[in-house]
Amino acid sequence: MMNNLKRIITNIMVTTGTALMLLAVFAVAIDGKSVKLNTFFEIFAANIVIHLGFILTKKIESTYAILENIIDISYLITVLVAFGFIFDWFSSVPVWYLIVMAFVIYAFGVFVNIARTKKDADILNKLLQKHKEKKINIVTYSQRE
Repeated sequence: MMNNLKRIITNIMVTTGTALMLLAVFAVAIDGKSVKLNTFFEIFAANIVIHLGFILTKKIESTYAILENIIDISYLITVLVAFGFIFDWFSSVPVWYLIVMAFVIYAFGVFVNIARTKKDADILNKLLQKHKEKKINIVTYSQRE
């Protein structure tokens, strides 16, 4: 439970940081305007809502991974557009940029999860191999007696 909470908080912080960096790149690219301090907290709140929603979308199981990704991306874009209207983001950032940001950040998250899953699988395989070798040693030793 605690490890899961730690992972959720880490994901929220990483996506918030990534969103802020992409927003800063956009701001510099258009004319170098500064970003309001409120925007940092608004993006942080949006990321909290997004990640809490992802917990719920993970409960929807499908045999098609692409369908799960479409549900996640649809939810993500819906939250961003809703927050955009609530906090008037669209007066300074076009909707298309927000949607592109959503796809970029989502893709980054998917790749990080793939890498994390591969790392976890490698660790489990090593542990299973050690267990298998230990079992063989015990059987070999028992047969010698």
